Amino acid sequence: MASREPAGARNFNVDLRGIVDLLSRHLYSSPRVYVRELLQNAVDAMTARGTGTDAAGGAAPILFETADGELRVRDSGIGLTEPQVHELLATIGNSSKRDGLGLARHDFLGQFGIGLLSCFLVADEIEVVTRSAAVPDAAAVVWRGHADGHYTVAPGRRDEPGTTVTLRARRDFGHWLEASTVRELVRHYGALLPCDVRVDGERVTEATPPWERGRDELLGYGTRVLGAVPFDAVELAVPEAGLRGAAFVLPYESDPSERAAHRVYLKRMLLGDRVESVLPEWAFFVRCVVDAGELRPTASREQLYDDDLLAVTRERLGDALRSWLVRLAATDPERMRDFLKVHYRGVMALAVHDTEMLRIVDEQVPFETSEGTVTLAELRARHRSIRYTPRVEEFRQLSGIAAAQGIALVNGGYVYHVDILNRLRRLDPDLDVRRLEPSELATRFGPVGPGVEFAARDFLVAARRALAGAGCEPLLRSFSPASLPVVYLDGDPGGHGADAAADGVWAELTDTGEPERAGPRLVFNHRNPIVARLTSTPNVRVVELSVEALYGYALLTGNRPLRPDDVAGVNRAFLGLVEHAVREG
Repeated sequence: MASREPAGARNFNVDLRGIVDLLSRHLYSSPRVYVRELLQNAVDAMTARGTGTDAAGGAAPILFETADGELRVRDSGIGLTEPQVHELLATIGNSSKRDGLGLARHDFLGQFGIGLLSCFLVADEIEVVTRSAAVPDAAAVVWRGHADGHYTVAPGRRDEPGTTVTLRARRDFGHWLEASTVRELVRHYGALLPCDVRVDGERVTEATPPWERGRDELLGYGTRVLGAVPFDAVELAVPEAGLRGAAFVLPYESDPSERAAHRVYLKRMLLGDRVESVLPEWAFFVRCVVDAGELRPTASREQLYDDDLLAVTRERLGDALRSWLVRLAATDPERMRDFLKVHYRGVMALAVHDTEMLRIVDEQVPFETSEGTVTLAELRARHRSIRYTPRVEEFRQLSGIAAAQGIALVNGGYVYHVDILNRLRRLDPDLDVRRLEPSELATRFGPVGPGVEFAARDFLVAARRALAGAGCEPLLRSFSPASLPVVYLDGDPGGHGADAAADGVWAELTDTGEPERAGPRLVFNHRNPIVARLTSTPNVRVVELSVEALYGYALLTGNRPLRPDDVAGVNRAFLGLVEHAVREG
């Protein structure tokens, strides 16, 4: 039953100039989209008539012709009758008649019925001469629309079915209708269309998409897209979305925090070259070019509508890129290392959240450990327990001692390393991964025994005197490796090691039950032959000079900066020991 309008009801008056201004400011990003809309309408008209494909050059071309500030677009498509002209060209926002004519079905590019209005962004007048191919003996019709909101319809002349659209430039917009601009825009939007499109006689469409032309041509196309030769090209296909294309692996480092933008075509017409949300956020290292038949564009036709199908597509594309990484790691480790050299930061950031990328980091990325520079997978194969230090300096102090005790220690002092180490149990649930606790080394860093300590009492008095200016307390202990004579231990943040907390690893290792001292400590290793001999040396001066020298040695091996007083003490110790050796000799 037809609805009845209430008594006194009136229709809205539409200000066409206001609508055009709305389109230009809020819907379309640039006036250049007028070329896309003209091209889209022509392709849809050709498709509706069944002449849209360019099989063996059999279809008539779509012609863009420029001259004297005008642009003329000719097609041999379905055309329109006079009633259709009134319904389709003069009614804004009504798509029901468009649907009835089959012009919004699945096979067509257009969806919104407002495309022709975009031409008013660059023209004050639009002329459409059309003749229907669907109605026998249909007469040609001329429709003229004006930017002030009025239009006229009159009989026209056209020998063959189809449509010709003519634009006359607005004042100061003539450059948008110039031959070079039109040619560039038609090629930009329509280069992959499967039909013959020509601008002033020059064909601008390509016969075959790049991903169907062979490997070398695909990489060449990727070079033009990226401005550099891609590291690799990954072919993509998502049947659910009617999607084909390629992902080009960037040959240069990219910022994982920046949203990647991709080139997306819908039914071979360019949607945009900065389309977001096509790939998962972790796929920062590629830029893709794809064509899809089922994904939905937004009203502006510059982004994709984020629906369930796009979510599925994003997941499938992510699976394809993961498979490429896994395959590369398995079949070409050297090339995988080249990839990691470029995208190391991003890969590490991704491994914190993505299990597959974590697996690649585990197998491919070398870490600094107490057993040298090895991958985590190699370390896991040797040890079921792995320890780490969260600071580089702490690792350098403890790595030798940990290695001597058979403890697998990893330097976790770099960005993402601790997070990745703590996630290793996702790959190996039985693996014991923890921060190195003092108690694990405390039993190996033991006292020297009452007899040795009593015999070394004079040595400790001399050492305390030599280290007084450095604010450092000497201790005598026994630990492995025996080749390490001395270790510098951080004290309170106010001491020499101002970057370390007083309750760190060394506080427990050197606990003697005595009141806690605030300053740093220099621990002498009695297992070291030089230290053992030094503790029984009667020459106090030699002991003091040797302690000063070992103090400097401990700072240097611990990668700690030397203060001017430290440098002076090392120089004094070196020269004093040389003088003693010369005198004794």
